Amino acid sequence: MTLRQPNIERMLQLKLSGMIEALEEQRDIADIEQLGFDDRLAMMLEREVAHRDQKSYLNNLRQAQLRIRADIQDVDCSAGRGIARSTLTQLAAGDWIRQAVNLIVEGPTGSGKTFLSCALAHQTCRQKQSVLYRRVPELISALNHTRDDDEKHTRMMRRLATVSLLVLDDWGLQGFCAEGRRDLLEIVEHRYGRKSILIASQIPMDHWPAVVGEPTIADSILDRIVHNAYHIELAGESQRKRHTPPPLGGSGT
Repeated sequence: MTLRQPNIERMLQLKLSGMIEALEEQRDIADIEQLGFDDRLAMMLEREVAHRDQKSYLNNLRQAQLRIRADIQDVDCSAGRGIARSTLTQLAAGDWIRQAVNLIVEGPTGSGKTFLSCALAHQTCRQKQSVLYRRVPELISALNHTRDDDEKHTRMMRRLATVSLLVLDDWGLQGFCAEGRRDLLEIVEHRYGRKSILIASQIPMDHWPAVVGEPTIADSILDRIVHNAYHIELAGESQRKRHTPPPLGGSGT
């Protein structure tokens, strides 16, 4: 009687999918018996670790809800762009997130703020950390819609406060209402010194107090964001021009 099937069933119970895959692969290797037990077990354990890492990454990526699935290697770091490849590499390593430092990405429309932000967020997912991407206008709307439901509002606020990296894109496109300012202050207060915020904005930072509104609250919010942040100013020609469609064929009339 072989123990293979009972072993597979026990692995299924323990959710060891990676080890099951490795075991099935070993069955198809003609000379696998030449390897000792420890070597074969190591192969199975290595596959299980890789399987769990991939599952964790995909789960983080799904929950991040990134606007663009951008990759670090595709970020344009050419001269005049405002970010050097060495700076990007340092940010991609993720130490600033582990140290709960913020990042502000500023630049005109089309300069690649969203692409850079999503690339760094994607990299963070790969490093087994939780991410949440939100456009600020949509976030304000979502918070307003849950305001009459305490349970939903609390659940949303908790997630905004606790993910490893919170990406706030299109910061400054619209102002905050009184309730929105209080929500933002609570989120920033909970995250300060604990979790990182990445803000992407085409609005210069000296205009941010007017965007937030109510000077006292604005000072409290921005003091916790700006003074604990790296700052990148992107420049150069619009990145969207690279994706213009080719001309249509035919002369047309």
